[in-house]
Amino acid sequence: MRAFTVERYGDKAGVRAADVPDPEVGADDVLVRIQAASINPLDRMIRDGEMKAILPYRVPFVLGNDLAGVVVEVGAAVTRFAVGDEVFARPAKDRIGTFAELIAIHQDDVAIKPATLTMEEAASLPLVALTSWQVLVERARLQPGQKVLIHAGSGGLGTIAIQLAKQLGAHVATTTSTANLDLVKRLGADVVIDYQTQAFETILHDYDLVLDSLGGETLNKSLDVLKPGGKVISVAGPPDAALAKELGANPIIRLVMSALSFRIRRRARRRNVTYSFLFMKASGDQLRELTPLIKAGKIRPVVDTVFPFESTPEALEYLEAGHAKAGKVVVRMT
Repeated sequence: MRAFTVERYGDKAGVRAADVPDPEVGADDVLVRIQAASINPLDRMIRDGEMKAILPYRVPFVLGNDLAGVVVEVGAAVTRFAVGDEVFARPAKDRIGTFAELIAIHQDDVAIKPATLTMEEAASLPLVALTSWQVLVERARLQPGQKVLIHAGSGGLGTIAIQLAKQLGAHVATTTSTANLDLVKRLGADVVIDYQTQAFETILHDYDLVLDSLGGETLNKSLDVLKPGGKVISVAGPPDAALAKELGANPIIRLVMSALSFRIRRRARRRNVTYSFLFMKASGDQLRELTPLIKAGKIRPVVDTVFPFESTPEALEYLEAGHAKAGKVVVRMT
């Protein structure tokens, strides 16, 4: 089958088209013919070797973390799906590879595609929708009336997190550029901070939760908007020892991760708030929880640009260069 593989870490030119063997289908697997896949910042991080300590993929490997497609084969123990089902998924971390014609995925990580969505729209959702769910529902247990700041509201994660937070009854603030102020308001944001002209940390106060997707100085300043007992949950800041333990990392890696996040955790403690890092998990069950909201139009995917599959490296470059105006970048199989 055709696929785009990482041949060496840390090289933009290292993602290349290749012919690779078709996937082997285990007893609990579904084989999906991919019709669309989306690009995530995680793809760049994996390609550049930034995740090797916790995701030690052996090169060459097929890149890609989101998909929508059609089931073409099912394993002997599969009970949830049949050949011909249209599905969407984020494969488990040790089974990535959606920049390809085919992928074998454990049935527990797959869900039926909402009929209201195109393949391109469905492919844009799994990773960011699952991340939103796992931050807001699973980790933070966000309650009606609570206040949440979602950074980068016009990004792939932000566009979905804003909509989910509103469905949970939260008061939502977000940061975005001048060009996307109207977009995030339409998505439901109650307070919109134009980061090009405003400093969010001087405007927002007494928030219960911050969803950080930017890291760096934005993460540091985010602690200042929380009320005592508040939480900042980051998908871009330094990983912590809890993540290393969750991923089964060895004691040395756990110590390294604890050291990496020491400063932000110490600053959080001094402000009587908490910091944690989230690395999202694949979950077909959580995608099924989200599906009624998607079907009802309560959560709408935002797709920036669709590239042909043959232009997957260009799609990665487009996202990395910051050309995407809002939402997700998708590649479509031809």
